[in-house]
Parts: sequence; structure tokens; C-alpha cells
Amino acid sequence: MDIQKLTEIAKTLMAEDKGLLAMDESTASCNKRFAKLGIPETEEMRRAWRELILTTPNLSGCISGLILFDETIRQATKDGTPFVKVIIDAGMISGIKVDGGLKDMPSHPGEKITDGLDGLPARLSEYFDMGARFAKWRAVFSISEGIPSQECIQANAQILAEYALQCQQAGIVPMVEPEVLMDGSHTMEQCRQVTEQVLKTVFTALAAKGVVLEGMILKPNMIVPGLDCPTQESVEVVADATVKLLMEVVPVNVAGVAFLSGGQSSQDASARLNAMNAKYKSELPWPLTFSYSRAIQYPALEIWAGKEENIKAAQESLYQRAKQNQAARKGEY
Repeated sequence: MDIQKLTEIAKTLMAEDKGLLAMDESTASCNKRFAKLGIPETEEMRRAWRELILTTPNLSGCISGLILFDETIRQATKDGTPFVKVIIDAGMISGIKVDGGLKDMPSHPGEKITDGLDGLPARLSEYFDMGARFAKWRAVFSISEGIPSQECIQANAQILAEYALQCQQAGIVPMVEPEVLMDGSHTMEQCRQVTEQVLKTVFTALAAKGVVLEGMILKPNMIVPGLDCPTQESVEVVADATVKLLMEVVPVNVAGVAFLSGGQSSQDASARLNAMNAKYKSELPWPLTFSYSRAIQYPALEIWAGKEENIKAAQESLYQRAKQNQAARKGEY
């Protein structure tokens, strides 16, 4: 394990007030979004959409790395240039989603564990050879009556830690994503309690595995009420609660924190990140940035709608959303 190299990659991903763009939707998720907009659900249209993103002018000015899906990392532009080469030539870093998706946890109704550890070292080796230098693995936790259970939290934490260790052994920076879902009517305080329990358990598991924290990135949820909760807290209250919890439970030597948007509107995701950085940036031991998908891409996808004549306008929208999130990272949104 080359700790110095891992640390350098992680620092580069977190540097210069930039953030990450998550374009790692599975084929099914991508097709679902296409279907809503009447875009043909074909591999060629998915390729064209991803080429639109990767060739957006000046994107590297606000994005340091892009998380790809297995299909995407193997694709190329219309003129035959591999996507990974496009990313590297633009001065950005390629990442890859390596988990195998969610499956039901046996004897735990309503709870999920993440699949994909089988054969992971071989896949990481292949992705490294293809140019990937960081990876992502997502675990999810629902909040409702009696869940998440400690067994579910513990099982996912162990899997996340094993994934992170295998990444580092392969020369790849792990992005650890334990997501407490926004779905439901739970309060912000319930989200805070569950997120605290999840993060403490995850960092205990990472320490037990010997994962080098300077060579990993945390991708957490913000502390927000459920989407159906009658009380929706202000931007400032969310920012304060989120930073306070992270300061309590995230070790100071983690390379950085890159939030998921997790169903927040584009505006909320940016405004909340902005409030955190505007108030706390000088006090934080690690950078607080974004690793958003829909919150950056969706407005551009609606504009593009699968039509070549809309590419320029869609790219302008994508760049503006990325630029606004860069401003939020500076506390200047």
C-alpha cells in the first residue's frame, strides 16, 4: 500500500475549492430518468449523455473528479477517445462505483445490505489499469419504526471497511458513503441520532481494518428531516446540526468530506453546503465539499432531452450548476 500516493490523490480530489460530480447511475437508474423525458433508453443515448457531461467546457475549473459506472468507464466519445482519457486530459481524476447494489438483509424486513465484495480485488485491479484512482461504495439506512437495527449498521460498516481496505491495497482512494435516507416522515433529530450511530460504527470498523484515513474520503448525508416530515428546518439549522455532528464524530485526519445530495433539491443542496462553509470553514479540520449527481446534472438533462441541437445549452446549464456548488464550497453562493 503506497500511503503517500493515496494521500496525494485524496488531497488533489479535495483541493482548490472544487467538488466531485457523481455520474455513476446504474443503467436502470439512467434509463428511468431518460424514460421520464422521452429519451430513448439505449446504450448509445447513455453514451451521448455522458459525452455531453465530460466535454462540457471549463468543467475542470470546478470539478476535481468524476465517479463513473462500469458501462461508462468503458465508453468513448463519438470520435473514439476513451472517456478516461478525456477526463485525464482535462486535468480531472476518474473514479468508479464498485458496489454491486442493495439487497435485502436476511431476517431484517425493510433493511438493506450492499453487495459486491466477491471478486472486488480483481475488479479494482482492472479499473486501476483503466485509469481509475478513486472508488465509491454506498450503504443505505432507512429510518422507521425499529430501524435501522444495530445489526444492519454493523454489517454495512464491516462491508464498507473491507471495501475501503481493498481499495487502498489496490492503489485506489476509497470514498465511503453511508447514506441515511431522506425518505420518510422522521424528524431532523431522528436523522441526527441515526447518522451519529452510523458514522461512529463505520469509523470503528475502518480503524479495526487499518484503513488509512488520510487516504479516504467520507461521503455522508446532511442532517435533514425526512421528506414527509411536517417540520422542514431552515438552511442555517441544517448547516449547524450537520457541522456539529461531523466535528464530534469524524476524525480530523480524514482527507475530506464530500456530501451526497440524496434527494435534496439543487437549490437546497447548494444553500446548505454554502451555509456550512460560510460559517465554519476556518474552523474545520477537513474540507467540506460536494459529490452531487442529480443536483448538478438534472437541469442539464431536461434541457438536452436527447437532442443534439440542445447540447450547448445543456452544457452551459451543467457548468453553471457546478460553478454554483463551487461557490457554495467557498461560502460565496
